[in-house]
Amino acid sequence: MMLALALASAPGTTLAQDADPQAAAYCADLKRVAALAMTKERFSSITGRPRNGSFLDTNLVLAGWTDCSLYGPGTYTCDSQGLGTAQEAENAQARTLHDIKACLGDAWAEAKERSSASYVVLHNVARPISITLSTDETDKKEHVVRLILFVRRN
Repeated sequence: MMLALALASAPGTTLAQDADPQAAAYCADLKRVAALAMTKERFSSITGRPRNGSFLDTNLVLAGWTDCSLYGPGTYTCDSQGLGTAQEAENAQARTLHDIKACLGDAWAEAKERSSASYVVLHNVARPISITLSTDETDKKEHVVRLILFVRRN
């Protein structure tokens, strides 16, 4: 019992929890996707099988998200878990915006001039990458939050 208490209180055993206990489960993967977007190879290291149209599967799926895929050379997209109503999706969109801002930090800001009532745009203030969060209804009549990270072509 004493050994268990000693291990539980040791700084090294709680390091992962102390890093950021409030971070969204997908935070580390989202940071990785954003970093890949800025490389010369972009998303080639996480590209999977072709899908319909110009979509490709990805082998880097954000924790808690579904239907993650790549579109063309500079777009990564995922849907949230299905929600019952549009209001639930709007609430989830607001929570997701808060979580992403906390995850990615001050280098990301909301582009209010490019946002609307139905979607929010975040952009990296130093690099040409953006994230759009919108709500949508799937073919299964579920409401989702859609995350799209893309390389801006200004």
